[in-house]
Amino acid sequence: MPTQTEKAERFLALHDSEQPLLMPNPWDRGSALLFASLGFSALATTSSGFAATLGRADGKVSRDEAIGHGQWIAAGTDLPVSADLENCFADDPAGVAETVRLAVAAGLAGCSVEDYANREQEPIYDRALAADRVAAAAEAAHSGPVHMVLTARAENYIRGNPSLPDTIARLQSYQEAGADVLFAPGVTKPEEIRDLVAAVDRPVNVLALPGTPTVPELAAMGVKRISVGGAFAFAGLNAVAEAARELRDTGTYGYWEQAGPGASAARAAFS
Repeated sequence: MPTQTEKAERFLALHDSEQPLLMPNPWDRGSALLFASLGFSALATTSSGFAATLGRADGKVSRDEAIGHGQWIAAGTDLPVSADLENCFADDPAGVAETVRLAVAAGLAGCSVEDYANREQEPIYDRALAADRVAAAAEAAHSGPVHMVLTARAENYIRGNPSLPDTIARLQSYQEAGADVLFAPGVTKPEEIRDLVAAVDRPVNVLALPGTPTVPELAAMGVKRISVGGAFAFAGLNAVAEAARELRDTGTYGYWEQAGPGASAARAAFS
């Protein structure tokens, strides 16, 4: 098992390639091991997928739960793991820094901080405060023996304010504040992705949503990382729901067409 320092160094290096880093988002240790067995190079937790395992909506997980979940995933694989820590469970920079220090102590190779304030009035933090929060996170992530990879997220597009100029300005300020990777979930139009990538000097992560350009197209645009958020977790839940409906409504067992190969994949991953 590589050390935390080695994992973090490897994670950062994976962003310096012509081909984007494809980073699936496990929701438990089993899914993490499955993705590792399929040849992926790094993983990131998903706040929505993890919340679903607890029977909760996204945003309803505590800091201790999120850190513990990330630690559990990271300890079970030799791949670098980055934790989705939402807004780092704090409004003020000091609180953000404390969350990141806990993530470092948990053995993670990376973590994210977003500018969504999770409140009805002014749902996105003021740009200056948001940059101060990233600066505090970066200092906590980079000041120790482990250079933990910090991803700064601009949440405009998925929080009702699809403004490319403001999103770019925010990401530029987060870059200046010390973020290693920049991320604006919800940006899917090719021309906007190109403009975003051209406007910053850090690797850009794109969230794979319906309508997002393909991986080869994103590679040609200079995108360095692609993640899926909770999509794989909810695809799995949908498969379970369909199997349960079949059993309930028709009394048949066609779900074994998927369950059989799934069991084989699990045995291969867990052996």
